[in-house]
Amino acid sequence: MRRLIRTVVLIVLGLVLLPYALTPLYSLGHPVSTLMIGRYLTGEPVTRTWVDLDDMSEALPRSVIAAEDAKFCFHHGIDWDSVRDVIEDAQDGDVVRGGSTITQQVAKNLFLWPGRSVIRKALEFPLAMWIDLVLPKKRILELYLNVAELGPGGQFGAEAGSHYAFGRPASALSPREAALLASILPNPVTRSARNPGPGVRRMAGTYVVRARSAEISDCWERNR
Repeated sequence: MRRLIRTVVLIVLGLVLLPYALTPLYSLGHPVSTLMIGRYLTGEPVTRTWVDLDDMSEALPRSVIAAEDAKFCFHHGIDWDSVRDVIEDAQDGDVVRGGSTITQQVAKNLFLWPGRSVIRKALEFPLAMWIDLVLPKKRILELYLNVAELGPGGQFGAEAGSHYAFGRPASALSPREAALLASILPNPVTRSARNPGPGVRRMAGTYVVRARSAEISDCWERNR
């Protein structure tokens, strides 16, 4: 029994530590997400064509930062102000809003699983800080824009999402189209950039304005 318990503990410990060992390797290459792997294994459709960040429309990373993580260039994987706001909302009985940074979503997509749980969050927080420490901001955003689900039916990444919604590559997106894609990131199954409803159109208009002031070039210089 002791041997069995020790074996189980070692296996669990190995699984927990594996993402930390893999993260430095993800500075190169075209990683896939755990969700993509799960869908491959179950025979569900997966469409993804990797595109380097420099080959995307500049409006897209700007819009995604504006929509998902305005402090992306300044925090170290976790936006602690947003975490405090989420905790205060929960204590007051308000609807809990999402407080995940882009880096946390990269940690979840590459190494963990979808859905909310205390265990996943406990694993996600230190892993996000490790990713921020090991990888440049530009690479983190590049990973996110190539593994995030951006359309129904298994469209993953900016290129697949752009072709599905607008019939054009990610390099040719207009600021409005980039903002529409950013608007559906929380739930690309119920929200559509291809046929946007009033809520998505309203959010996209907000993100177009915010994206104009997103100084991402300074972000890359500060976080090489």
